[in-house]
Amino acid sequence: MRTVKDDALDTQIELARKEFFWYCNLRAPKFYKRDRAFLVEFCEDLQDFYESNDEVMVVNMPPRHGKSRTAGLFVEWVLGQSQEEKIMTGSYNETLSTSFSKNVRNAIQEQKADSSRIVYSDVFPGVKIKAGDAAMNLWSLEGGYNNYLATSPTGTATGFGASLLIIDDLIKSASEAYNETVLEKYWDWFTNTMLSRLEEGGKIIIIMTRWASGDLAGRALEYYAEQSIKVRHVSMKAKQDDGTMLCEEILSHRSYKNKVRAMGEDIASANYQQIPIDIKGRLYTAEFKTYDTIPVNDHGKPLFQGIMAYCDTADEGADYLCCIIYGVYNLEAYVLDIVYTQEPMEVTEKKVAKAFYEQAVNKAKIESNNGGRGFARAVERILKERYRSNRTRIKWFHQSQNKKARILTHASWVMDHVYYPRNWRDRFPDYYKAMNSYQRDGKNAHDDAPDATTGIAENMERGGIRTFRKRGV
Repeated sequence: MRTVKDDALDTQIELARKEFFWYCNLRAPKFYKRDRAFLVEFCEDLQDFYESNDEVMVVNMPPRHGKSRTAGLFVEWVLGQSQEEKIMTGSYNETLSTSFSKNVRNAIQEQKADSSRIVYSDVFPGVKIKAGDAAMNLWSLEGGYNNYLATSPTGTATGFGASLLIIDDLIKSASEAYNETVLEKYWDWFTNTMLSRLEEGGKIIIIMTRWASGDLAGRALEYYAEQSIKVRHVSMKAKQDDGTMLCEEILSHRSYKNKVRAMGEDIASANYQQIPIDIKGRLYTAEFKTYDTIPVNDHGKPLFQGIMAYCDTADEGADYLCCIIYGVYNLEAYVLDIVYTQEPMEVTEKKVAKAFYEQAVNKAKIESNNGGRGFARAVERILKERYRSNRTRIKWFHQSQNKKARILTHASWVMDHVYYPRNWRDRFPDYYKAMNSYQRDGKNAHDDAPDATTGIAENMERGGIRTFRKRGV
């Protein structure tokens, strides 16, 4: 005989089939409590994304708040909606990806041994693992083919097509977050391996704790914005702006403060507040100043006391040449053009000469370290031979001061007195990125952009403007 309790359970099961949060609540009620609003919101966001036409979703949440657990339950629920889905998940390494895969597979296979315990087959009775096709990392459902593959940057995805890609927490330590080579490796894996497996109309979910601006989440947000592809971005902080915690039961304010003290503010901010390490520790903390138009007089002519340039040639093959051209007005520097490239000197000599000519540079300083003197002579020769111009007075010099100390000393001046074109992010993307990610502690792959920009500050301090005035420029 059926009871009221049986009817209530049937209602719960029917709701779980339709609503992802209620599936989570039914499977793990002690964690997915109805009053944990952030979990309700997260589950609803995942379901809404799955049922929409959107292509990409990025989720940033603090540790121990259910990111990976929810991702696993989501895979279960999605396969309950359609046995034709082909899901590929990527994790930090093969061990984690295998564990993720086994948890989902075992949940689907679980046999009911206790009448009071809800198992997967109670909610989705028609979904079964195909016999003989249930390997740990690659398995199929009855009526389907290759429904699930778990992989990692060291694994393989050959021959597998996916309708849903889920990337789960790739970065596991601060050392990786600081390592640009590692970050680039993950991005290459994502774009060259994972995206190549995505079928037409497929969806991508990236779930991770934020670490660095250049981590997979950051790169994806930037890349898809450039492609004008809408990205759903769910970002949750452990500590809210009003001082309350996202979930006091999972992480109390007292525990949070202890973690901050133990791991350091920069790592804690990345792990728990979704503030990348490089943003927390970057040197240039204020917004750089920008301009819409250069200063002109009543007749529309520029008011610059002179047009200057500072050029730092590449020290090594992987370094950048950075040449900044700027106009000087009222003790301020207005950036007009930037050559920032890793191309060889035979290419950059021509580019810099062309920029000097087009911007009508009056005076250029070029560091003579590491071949800079030969570079300066080549630029001067190209100006005379190709452009028939001797307008630019080129001076090379040896830079003997400590680079890091120079950059740190002049950082405030750069933020206060250097003006960039409003669209400088689009015009000079590599330079923009280098300036906005430079770390105060010196853990940087390149320092060419801040080094050359510091040269502007030094020029202004050493009377570069007076030189123009004496020459009557």
